[in-house]
Amino acid sequence: MTDQSPLGGSFPLPNTPFRVQRMGYGAMQLSGPGIWGPPRDPDAAIAVLRAAIAAGVDHIDTSDFYGPHVTNQLIKQALHPYPKNLVIVTKLGARRGPDKSWLHARSRQDLIDGVHDNLRNLGLERLDVVNLRVGGIEAPAEGSIAEQFTVLAELQRQGLIRHLGLSNVFPEQLAEAQEIAPVVCIQNLYNVANRRDDAFIDDLARQGIAYVPFFPLGGFTPLQSDTLNDTAASLHVTPMQLALAWLLHRSPNILLIPGTSSLIHLRENLAAATLQLSSAVLATLDSIGAAAKA
Repeated sequence: MTDQSPLGGSFPLPNTPFRVQRMGYGAMQLSGPGIWGPPRDPDAAIAVLRAAIAAGVDHIDTSDFYGPHVTNQLIKQALHPYPKNLVIVTKLGARRGPDKSWLHARSRQDLIDGVHDNLRNLGLERLDVVNLRVGGIEAPAEGSIAEQFTVLAELQRQGLIRHLGLSNVFPEQLAEAQEIAPVVCIQNLYNVANRRDDAFIDDLARQGIAYVPFFPLGGFTPLQSDTLNDTAASLHVTPMQLALAWLLHRSPNILLIPGTSSLIHLRENLAAATLQLSSAVLATLDSIGAAAKA
């Protein structure tokens, strides 16, 4: 299902012509502090985007509510006209309030407006992949998503979206969405310490659907962090590199989107795809998640 490359091999998004490198790039941190307003150094942000593409990254995760609008405008400025193999994945379902709050934006008009905002600010006529963001920052939310996903399916039939995905969802919501239109990727919180989606990932792998975890260092207890930090130090890598490498080892359908506004951290993140972890190291890291489940 994967092939070998410096970026962790590649993975074919189901029912699409896209085969993307498993190590991608998340653009959220390109905007200003609090994911609000322009970055302190726009030239540095543009340099990071161009360096990612030069290193072989062909999968960028973004949203027009980052900034808002700022991140997509930076992507356009840095990379347009886009390389033919570049897949830009965006998400809908939220907006920013004037007080910098995060608000739901899931009405029919919100979703239509969100698609057009992304098209305009990215300089595209059609979006490659659009994820419907359902839950909050850290967890999915119960409830039907049929109404919202149906709107995105209509926009897909109109030719404004190529493929659809979901973010912050339960398996039951995926099944509901699949009754409406194919789903090519799922984006949820998951890492070596937060393993709620273990069974979900395995089921998605059987279906050939990509799983894109966010917050690779999110939600660790102090003890879990100590285990990760000590193991990383023994391997002479950073905790982030080790967390990313573990995710690549976890399942071949996992795609990564680590974000940074630093060229140094970008290179470190990409280098994580070359790490080979021994069975002993994997067992140590797996014990972090096992302890959390106990």
